[in-house]
Amino acid sequence: MHNHMSFLLNLRFLRSNRIISFVIMTFSAVARKKNRMDIVSAIWRIAGRNGLQGLKQSFKRFINLGMTYERWISLNDTLSSKDKDAIHLHISKISNHPVISVLMPACNTSEILLRRSIESVRSQLYPHWELCITDHLSAMQHLQTLLEDYTKLDERIRVVLRGQNDQIPVTSDSFPALVKGDFITILNHNDELPQHALYMAAVALNEKPFLDLIYSDEDKIDENGRRFAPYFKPDWNPDLLTGQNFVGRLCVYRTEAVSESGGFSEDCDGSHDWDLALRMSEQIPASHIHHIPHILYHRRAFSPAVTTRQNEKSYADNHAAKVLQDHLSRTSMEGRVLTGNSGHLRIEYSVPSHTPLVSIIIPTCNRLSLLRRCIESITEKTLYPNYEIIIVDNRSDDTETLNYMSLLEKSRTARVLKYMYPFNYSAINNFAAEAAVGEFLCLMNNDIEVISEGWLNEMVGHAARPGIGAVGAMLYYPDNTIQHAGVVLLQTGIAGHLYAGNKRGIDGYCERACLVQNISAVTAACLVVRASIYRDVGGLDDKNLPISFNDVDFCLKIREIGFRNLWTPFAEFYHNESASRGLDDNEEKKARFQRETSYMLARWAHQLCNDPAYNPNLNFYNGSPYLAAEPRVKKPWTAYL
Repeated sequence: MHNHMSFLLNLRFLRSNRIISFVIMTFSAVARKKNRMDIVSAIWRIAGRNGLQGLKQSFKRFINLGMTYERWISLNDTLSSKDKDAIHLHISKISNHPVISVLMPACNTSEILLRRSIESVRSQLYPHWELCITDHLSAMQHLQTLLEDYTKLDERIRVVLRGQNDQIPVTSDSFPALVKGDFITILNHNDELPQHALYMAAVALNEKPFLDLIYSDEDKIDENGRRFAPYFKPDWNPDLLTGQNFVGRLCVYRTEAVSESGGFSEDCDGSHDWDLALRMSEQIPASHIHHIPHILYHRRAFSPAVTTRQNEKSYADNHAAKVLQDHLSRTSMEGRVLTGNSGHLRIEYSVPSHTPLVSIIIPTCNRLSLLRRCIESITEKTLYPNYEIIIVDNRSDDTETLNYMSLLEKSRTARVLKYMYPFNYSAINNFAAEAAVGEFLCLMNNDIEVISEGWLNEMVGHAARPGIGAVGAMLYYPDNTIQHAGVVLLQTGIAGHLYAGNKRGIDGYCERACLVQNISAVTAACLVVRASIYRDVGGLDDKNLPISFNDVDFCLKIREIGFRNLWTPFAEFYHNESASRGLDDNEEKKARFQRETSYMLARWAHQLCNDPAYNPNLNFYNGSPYLAAEPRVKKPWTAYL
């Protein structure tokens, strides 16, 4: 009764508020491809449930979905004169002023673009830098003259004219004779730095003096200087680095650490940045790597001399596989380098030589057709040879289902455990985990159907690696749209499935839907983890999270004890979500869901606001990332405005 009265009061209030008519008109105008009455109905539902404030928030999110990058730049990434004054003041206040050596391998290029690149360094608000340029025997004498003029114009600029047209790594290794700074960064001769780029690096080094590697977000610029294609990156994500060099630029390295890692390899021309990032990450602690979630580098995208993710240099392709193979060798990991369906290279890690037993735990209640499809897909399509199937029967009363499970037991296809208490997903899995004898556990819903035969090899290959916790898979709805490609943490709503509802085969944001990567959480609809880790964190929380969010909580507990969770697109399944249990569509279920939501907010509030596998410049809606009108990022100079 209370909820009903609240709904009526909200509607009466909102009918008298002019914002309603404005919202309805705007929603209807923007959503041209959708049924307008559906939009209006959605507005009334939001209004009745959440009142005026909830409606305003939903409206704001809806409008922001269409935000252009140009608009985002004007709102969030344009320095005013006051901003610049505050930055200058902040620079005068910080105690440590590290010299950052900007390395620029230069060769034949447009004089205009070369000037722009050099001037982008000279215009840095942070003054403690040096620009070290090596000229690859430019055929154009006027470019050499230009470089010589710059050395006279600014004493912080030095040039070495080389006697041969060296490859970039060789030339880069010429820089030690020039470099005076404790830190180095590379700037291509066509690219540009925003004015606050080196300042932001210096601030990070003042806050964390122990850092060895700092990287930032980046975008592209066209021939007219128009910025586009931003890459808002995750925080340190070592497994993503094996699929793409997401570290990219701006990347600031401690000079000493570069030398200790061997510098730039002559054998990795075109992939030298990627090779260096991998070698450094093998030698320095993860805590010494820092991500600045600001756009601090502009790649020139129209020049054929520039490498982009869509148009790699041919010689980079020739060396990329070697970069990954060398990484495997140095880390003493067994595996092989393959080309994925998307064209990206990937590492297929080998399973341990003793082929550990995997206990596949499947809770079920009736729904014979789902269970049979699940079991048969496992037995017919699983290449991995050493597994047991444990079916947990939660009070099934369908005769055919009971007979089928009896047959599975007699044929030794599966063990069947009886769980005779009310449905509690967490408790059911914990109950089965106690009975499991496998070195690894695979939690699997009864509405899962195997697609890729190598799924268990792929997931165990990752789960067996040192430092890896829960491993999740790519799940599709029966209509071949994505159901799960990893979980993103949300300040409101707790969590969402990445790319849910998108078509199978999409690349995703900056191609991340087709790459192995570390992720904060994965769904327990299909999850592989060491049994020892499962027990170390106490399994799923059957007291506070009997139904919802138990997998998110489980993954966060794993991360809390020092492991990193992982998602792979190379283990594929169909998932008929919640077909057995149904939806949370009655008052009792809604109340339970609210209790679980409240628990998650209380337990993991900070993590939900700061997902390291995502980016604070992005929001999340309906499975997809979009630009945040109000990014959750720190601008260190604001204290001095």
